[in-house]
Amino acid sequence: MSLAKKTDKKFTYADYVTWLDDERWELINGDAYNMTPAPSFRHQKIVGNLYFLIKDRLAEKPCIPGIAPTDVVFSEHDVVQPDVFVVCDEKKITEANIQGAPDLIIEVISPATALKDKRGKKALYEKHGIKEYIIVDPTDQYVERFMLEEDGVYGKGAIFGPTEVLPLVALKDIEIPLWEVFEVEGPEEQE
Repeated sequence: MSLAKKTDKKFTYADYVTWLDDERWELINGDAYNMTPAPSFRHQKIVGNLYFLIKDRLAEKPCIPGIAPTDVVFSEHDVVQPDVFVVCDEKKITEANIQGAPDLIIEVISPATALKDKRGKKALYEKHGIKEYIIVDPTDQYVERFMLEEDGVYGKGAIFGPTEVLPLVALKDIEIPLWEVFEVEGPEEQE
């Protein structure tokens, strides 16, 4: 299994936009991470389920969901492609990318990206003020949610299992039944 590779040179967004379109890269603090090969089918299925469940529940709200591979540009040295994100400030959305912090970011981890998602991206999202950061583990079927506190730091993560409902706090009044994300039996079906 190939891991996301990090190079030694510090890169900028100007470098990033010159790279080949058939490769996926991210910049975190100027470090370039090659995101190839493509995620697994299970990973993509969970990403799709999350995106469509969120999109369906946003019908009455002024927020727009997005999905990878869309660039989210935080700064000259920080460009990522979150699996799923929601932006509630339309001024941040450009034809080419998202400029600034989405309100919600969800990353579905894989063995190749788990450490980067749990450490590097979590620190990056905290630094740039992402209100709610959610990590989804498709193998062990759980979700860990981090909320930005008043001091600008993420609090202790809350864990949700595959038969629980995940409230999306940053989006107010939106709940995601995780059994629909993981495609397992729901609580009613287990009784």
